[in-house]
Amino acid sequence: MLRNSLIGSLRQIKPILCSQSLRSLSNGANSGLTTIEVDDKSGIATLSMNLPPVNTLTLNLMHDLIDSINQIECNKSRGLILTSSNDKVFSAGLDLKELYKPDQERLKEFWTIFQDLWLALHLCGIPTAAAINGHAPAAGCIMATACEYRVMLPDFVIGVHATRFSFVVSKWMMLSYQSVLPRRIVERALNQGKLFSTQEALEVGLIDEVAGSKKEALAQCAAFIGTFDKANPIARTLTKRMCRDSDVTELLRDRAGDLRACVDYINTPLFQEGLSAHLEGLKEKK
Repeated sequence: MLRNSLIGSLRQIKPILCSQSLRSLSNGANSGLTTIEVDDKSGIATLSMNLPPVNTLTLNLMHDLIDSINQIECNKSRGLILTSSNDKVFSAGLDLKELYKPDQERLKEFWTIFQDLWLALHLCGIPTAAAINGHAPAAGCIMATACEYRVMLPDFVIGVHATRFSFVVSKWMMLSYQSVLPRRIVERALNQGKLFSTQEALEVGLIDEVAGSKKEALAQCAAFIGTFDKANPIARTLTKRMCRDSDVTELLRDRAGDLRACVDYINTPLFQEGLSAHLEGLKEKK
């Protein structure tokens, strides 16, 4: 039953995603905030976030990421590696300024695009891997867990530290984290607002490998993508989506409800006061 449903969904989704005229994915193709480079030999596309200073997930960056993911998938690349052009930060997470004393309609748009980004990456039909070449807190970590494989450089941190600034993550975000880590570790880490060092992340299984350089990380991600060479691409996509069905059901069955709950919570004094203190703390560190 689930398999038939997924086949039907695939027939509906793919023509929509791929019906528009797509740019050629040649080396250096870019949209400004993201850059796509395709290896001519392997057919693997590297998608780099390119929004200084720390790849904060703004509305524009999230739009560009979704567009780039869809283009890479529809152009039949053999795989997608997500990384950063910044050598210190993979992504600092959501643009918190959008959550502080927000315009209500813009906040709704912002959260909806974040939902869309996670779905695009989590359900991407081709193999995905993250070359984490910098810090990956909060939504940066969630993007990494949406990928199938994670390689990280030493001396950085990764994790969802939302409770530190009074935020309560959505259930689907928790499930994305939990799809990589055991529930016991996720529960404790989320409650603590823990950021794992590279070595700690490797020990608990949040990342799969450690690399000595970005070049090495990209090579390890490419090697992982190469392990699917003998699999039929369509069968692999359907199998991946069956494996991940329970992760996305929580969001897909009531996206509007998730949006309402998020907007309601963001507007509470508890969150606004906590976020204000957090933003002030970030200013002092600069």
